[in-house]
Amino acid sequence: MADYKDPENTLILETTKGTAIIELRPDLAPKHVARIKELAREGFYDGIVFHRVIDDFMAQAGCPHGTGTGGSDKPDLKQEFNDEPHVRGTCSMARTAVPDSANSQFFICFDDVPFLNRQYTVWGKVTEGMDAIDKLKRGEPVRDPDKIISMKVAADV
Repeated sequence: MADYKDPENTLILETTKGTAIIELRPDLAPKHVARIKELAREGFYDGIVFHRVIDDFMAQAGCPHGTGTGGSDKPDLKQEFNDEPHVRGTCSMARTAVPDSANSQFFICFDDVPFLNRQYTVWGKVTEGMDAIDKLKRGEPVRDPDKIISMKVAADV
């Protein structure tokens, strides 16, 4: 196993374009981090596509239908908005117009996106492998989208 600062709060995100390491932030969003780890440990994200990937904005995944219309069978989460800014590499939860509707979908910011600050729950940040995220095929929806091959908690590997 690689030398991670906190393996229990580190995700290994393997995509069709390469691997990214995500540092989880339970100090910012404990319930969202717990949900992401729970779903990762269940294999929920394995094989799910990046269905919405927009230049200079973000890459979104986590919908089991690959369309942005679904989530896990778990209840939606109450928002945990925080002061962490949406900058390059930020991992945050997607949701509907209802603040307490985050479930399994998340996005990774390509760039600084200040208009999202305190509107979406930041739960982590890509610390290695952002180049793999940069290579994801673009589109809304994406034609022949890239996938999450696996998403694992580093402590389990």
